[in-house]
Amino acid sequence: MEDIVTCGSGDYGELAGIWERSVRATHDFLSEADIASIGGLLERDYFPNVELYALRRDGVCAGFVGLSAGKIEMLFVDSPCLGLGIGSALMDFAKSRGAVLVDVNEQNPAARRFYEKHGFRVVARDATDDAGRPFPILRMALR
Repeated sequence: MEDIVTCGSGDYGELAGIWERSVRATHDFLSEADIASIGGLLERDYFPNVELYALRRDGVCAGFVGLSAGKIEMLFVDSPCLGLGIGSALMDFAKSRGAVLVDVNEQNPAARRFYEKHGFRVVARDATDDAGRPFPILRMALR
């Protein structure tokens, strides 16, 4: 059985673990230093600034989404659950909550295809991410 539940600060450690496993499986352009740097900001800077929801399958957290003001700020699926429909379920949930925008790393073409499959299109490109790191970002909007 799958449930999407609201997350709070008590869930941050579990979500950070999912984030790291997912990033290691999907973001091969990030170095160990990048993963450590970004990961160190999750619980302090990123998680508290979004509405967090986790998809639990048979009681186990399989992925999560962070939303803010009509935007998907983060969507990560635990690496053992990739390809099982968890991301699509979280996407449908996000869209039902009014999400119409998302940013995706240009170096992650699978993520771009995922969002395009769900109706998003690229509307802009930035040469760096929001923190100024050298990871080009594609700004996407729901058609």
